[in-house]
Amino acid sequence: DGADGAVNTLSVRFAASAAAAGLRILDAVRLLGPSLAKLCEMASDKMKLRQELRQASSGSMNSRDSTSSLASNLCIAIHRMTVKNTGKALENLALAVKHDPLDGAKYRPPDTRVAAVSSDVVRAIRIVSPFVNAYKSVTKRRPLTWDPKIGEAAGEMDYFIRFLVMSLLNNLNAKAAKYTKEPGPVSQAKSYLFLMNNTFYLSEQLGVTPSDDNNKSDTNAPISTAILRNKQDEDNDVEGGDYKITGAWFMDQVGKLFANSKKKYLQNWEVLNEHLTLVSESDLNYSNAEQKLLTLDSGRLLKARFSGFNESFEKTYATHKELTIIDRNLRARLLDDVKTVFLPRYKKFYTNYSKYQFSKKNMEDYLKYPPAKIEKMMADMFSSY
Repeated sequence: DGADGAVNTLSVRFAASAAAAGLRILDAVRLLGPSLAKLCEMASDKMKLRQELRQASSGSMNSRDSTSSLASNLCIAIHRMTVKNTGKALENLALAVKHDPLDGAKYRPPDTRVAAVSSDVVRAIRIVSPFVNAYKSVTKRRPLTWDPKIGEAAGEMDYFIRFLVMSLLNNLNAKAAKYTKEPGPVSQAKSYLFLMNNTFYLSEQLGVTPSDDNNKSDTNAPISTAILRNKQDEDNDVEGGDYKITGAWFMDQVGKLFANSKKKYLQNWEVLNEHLTLVSESDLNYSNAEQKLLTLDSGRLLKARFSGFNESFEKTYATHKELTIIDRNLRARLLDDVKTVFLPRYKKFYTNYSKYQFSKKNMEDYLKYPPAKIEKMMADMFSSY
């Protein structure tokens, strides 16, 4: 079957193992070629000796035959076959990433956590990246889908890795779009959070950050817990396990997708600020100055704002609380960003207007969310796992 047919049966994980195996075999063929040739020459010499003896006894003048090229032909044939099979394996891996299924809990987590395809691509990059020379042997003789050039004009291993990453980002975007078609008020937010979870994971696993050098000497440095979703991925124990993508394109593409997704997600919390508009002091009149009780009209101004905020906060909090962020660092960062959207403004609003008596009987209902309580509630966000 061709590479296109393979995507129906090959998972990214299996395709990556096959590609790495092909590159490893190709490396072995390159290294064992001279030894294999020597063995073939030894066998060829024995055959030539027997033939020369037969020719001498028969009086024939031909002392050479095709056995002199046996070693070189055999090595060339093995190398060509290995190059061809490895090239197909690499293309199958690229296709498996591109066509990773968009539906189903196995491929697109209902709670928007890191998708299996992200961790599988990280693993794929780590296990193929060490075989730079073997990859060059393929591109030297065979055009590939992402690199039609051959020979010295062909790209290096990082060219293939970039293609894998960009294919993954396209697949993640397609998965994110699927969330938006789900019923419910949080469907759009889920798509943004899914992209944040996955792009943050990729940057932590493959990107070069200032914290990398610090973490090497800090045994207590937090480890991205998102990697725990696939405990069998113990790739840090093998060559390529610490592979990092140093090209500026990586953090630009992955970082830009993360930043855009976060910006759009935070807009879900902007609605709270609509209820926190200031009320002019001239509009706050007392019906009973001694009790500091506002008039009915003045009280309605504050009632509308507090009740509007309470309702919007309860609705937003309830729908977003069940979303999941496994990575501790990302969860802490996003919580800070969410609180920055509305909490400073709410603290000021609450401090300024909670001192007024704008309801005779229901003040506790209107003031049921003091800022400290909101901060405590927010601490439980994104932790439903």
